[in-house]
Amino acid sequence: MPAIPNEQLASLRQSVRGKVLVSDDPGFDQARAIWNATIDRRPALIVQCAGAADVATAIGFARDHGLLLAVRGGGHNIAGKAICDDGLVIDLSPMRAVHIDTGSRRAWVEPGALLADFDHEAQACGLATPLGINSTTGVAGLTLGGGFGWLTRKYGMTVDNLLSAEVITADGKRLHASEKENADLFWALRGGGGNFGVVTLFEFRLHPVGPWIMAGLLVFPAEQGKSVLSQYRVFTETMAEDMNIWVVMRQAPPLPFLPQAVHGTDVVVLAVFYAGDPAQGAPLLAPLRAFGTPVGEHAGPMPYTAWQQAFDPLLTPGARNYWKSHNFAQLPDEALEAMIDYSGRLPSPHSEIFIGYVGGVANRVAADATAYHHRDARFVMNVHTRWERPDEDAACIAWARDFFRATEPYATGGVYVNFLTEDEAGRIGAAYGPNFERLAHIKQKYDPGNLFRMNQNIAPAT
Repeated sequence: MPAIPNEQLASLRQSVRGKVLVSDDPGFDQARAIWNATIDRRPALIVQCAGAADVATAIGFARDHGLLLAVRGGGHNIAGKAICDDGLVIDLSPMRAVHIDTGSRRAWVEPGALLADFDHEAQACGLATPLGINSTTGVAGLTLGGGFGWLTRKYGMTVDNLLSAEVITADGKRLHASEKENADLFWALRGGGGNFGVVTLFEFRLHPVGPWIMAGLLVFPAEQGKSVLSQYRVFTETMAEDMNIWVVMRQAPPLPFLPQAVHGTDVVVLAVFYAGDPAQGAPLLAPLRAFGTPVGEHAGPMPYTAWQQAFDPLLTPGARNYWKSHNFAQLPDEALEAMIDYSGRLPSPHSEIFIGYVGGVANRVAADATAYHHRDARFVMNVHTRWERPDEDAACIAWARDFFRATEPYATGGVYVNFLTEDEAGRIGAAYGPNFERLAHIKQKYDPGNLFRMNQNIAPAT
């Protein structure tokens, strides 16, 4: 770990409103802990920023002292890029303010805000924008990678609803990025990750949603998987864009609406969401029940914020996690058969295969309109392996990699950058496709020294 002279550390502490933590400070270990417990790193110091001025100071300190720099928003990224060994971590978690303008339907969001913070403020006004499905996810990381969720079919990707951003670049400049100002940087931020600077404020477009929606779960036994998945595939072809259905294949958790005999058995779950009037959404459940014979159901009107938190108990921090992901334009029989096969031999009770449906508005955006270019993806599959003990690492990771290879022939070849694990640097080109070269040139313009490299890194063009 690099030795930072006491006088320089004292000067840094005096220069920021937030806290500067080193290894023997109270709260240091808590501040370095992130969602994925397979990542255990010890930075030299952590700057818990209170505002944009602190961010600029921390960037300058890391640059001037040659320190590896990591940027933490929600700390939820699977690859653990929010934390580094021996360097400086810019911790944005104290910056969680969300401001809503109901007249213009705009939200201004600080980079430490979680989805729960955003939804809490926006839903008080009956407004929302497409975000993820876990309320403890950070808005910043999700957005910079592209972002999708229950509302994506109707309103596009998160980046399709980003209107502007305040950014501090590697040289300490504060820039406003939008379609009219620093348009190249704005294009890159919409999917290019944290490669180009630290965003200190996001501006989003909002849409009327909720506060009540119709949502819930239909649970089928695994032996009906082929029937359920085949009919699901057909149903999505004509499904209204107010509606979304994701598939989860896992062992049944001990949910109160499931018979005890079902707990721990292999199941196929349809997670159903309807963004419009809940009364109009309820009849849409009937054809889904006919996909098989459900062993349990819990669906109906509920607050949008409650549905955004419904999967939180399955994604709590502290467990060990490893993901593999594919995009699909279609789900051929062979892909479904592989999913059914591997879901029948999950390596742990907490592991799952989920299929998120994103077909709709996002597919009608040009592939080069934003850095996120996977406009051909209708289904995003995440192989979510999750376990408790280090001695389970090898078996769980091997299962995920085997399943990934088994489904690879049927995928588009693209991948959602936020689902890339630490060992998948070789897939970064697949995350950006033909947009990669343009991103490398923008990186050269705004971060030629690659200060921001603790990410799924795009090296500057040479």
